[in-house]
Amino acid sequence: MTSRSSSSIATQRSLARLRLEALMACNPHTLSLRSRSSFFSLYNSPLSPRSLPNTLLRSSLSSQSLNSTIHRSIATVSASKFTWDDVFNIARSRNDSSDLRGFFDKIEICNRGSEKRNEFISFVIEDQMVGYVHNGFAEYLRRFQNVFIFFQNNSYGNHADNHVTLHPNLATPEERTRAVADVVKCLGEELIPGIRNELYPVTSSFGMPAFFSLERAAAPYFGIKAYGVHMNGYVERAGKKYLWIGKRSEVKPTYPGMLDHLVAGGLPHGISCGENLVKECEEEAGIPSSISNGAMPVGAVSYMDIDGYRYKRDVLFCYDLRLPEGFIPKNQDGEVESFKLIPVADAANVIRKTQFFKPNCNLVIIDFLFRHGFIRPEEFGYLKLLQSLRSGDCS
Repeated sequence: MTSRSSSSIATQRSLARLRLEALMACNPHTLSLRSRSSFFSLYNSPLSPRSLPNTLLRSSLSSQSLNSTIHRSIATVSASKFTWDDVFNIARSRNDSSDLRGFFDKIEICNRGSEKRNEFISFVIEDQMVGYVHNGFAEYLRRFQNVFIFFQNNSYGNHADNHVTLHPNLATPEERTRAVADVVKCLGEELIPGIRNELYPVTSSFGMPAFFSLERAAAPYFGIKAYGVHMNGYVERAGKKYLWIGKRSEVKPTYPGMLDHLVAGGLPHGISCGENLVKECEEEAGIPSSISNGAMPVGAVSYMDIDGYRYKRDVLFCYDLRLPEGFIPKNQDGEVESFKLIPVADAANVIRKTQFFKPNCNLVIIDFLFRHGFIRPEEFGYLKLLQSLRSGDCS
């Protein structure tokens, strides 16, 4: 056996040991299956601390993480209990189109918690800052000493603050992806709910090489930049513009029953924005590639939202697609309950007055309103609102 073969086998054994030790570091006090079932049933019912089962309250979840989950669940439930009749009644109600306050409110919803940034430490790989980890979440990661290494002060590279990085033995993207995936699996749904088995690239900025790939549901817990594509599908009739709006399925794990774009989706590892949009067009609205290839990229919006252990740093690439008047969307993947064609001015009214839309969709539609002349420079707050559409790190 050559020395190179021996070295390769030793490396493989070392990595196998690292993964095994990471799995063995799992918290032995994780929730029982019964408690876990009780926990997820809370997503579809109003919540209060008294309604939580005692076994859940005694779980390994910290009070901050638990309170954050409760808060998100309550917001989702209260916002999703409406019908299309409610939408149309509000859309057609009288409104002062020069009042931009309702738009500012929706942007603030996507950009909470800036005063809590000092609760996070940097996540660094190869001397590049790729994310942020909450001090509380970091305590869970400290158990996995063969995956994560913590530094204080100026003890690593050019980063003077406290930060976390990956173990140097995890040298390739594939090794890092497997090791961190084992940690996410070990921490489980009770800490990182909504596991999708979909990977997001971990990069320093868009288009740069990926250091590794991370489970989508875990992205905000590591504070990585996440990217998505959102498309405004519109129709013109007699000089008037209409938007196709979807209502999400009630069984969706996130934002069930809320209003959404005709087409939108996260950008997973290994696919371009354009390819992803064509794929999502077919799956979500039955739009053939012969039509979706005509979608025009028109820019991007960004936001930064801190909620408990979660630090969302999202960039959404925006597209416009003018559809044939006779086109009727048909959902193919079961994630959309129904579609309605709504005058753009009415959709703007719904955004102003309600929280019916999935929060980040508001930003993309407000951007559409700017570009198509529904928001004008004469309206007070025009430039401030325009600037706030890119409140996050748009890189």
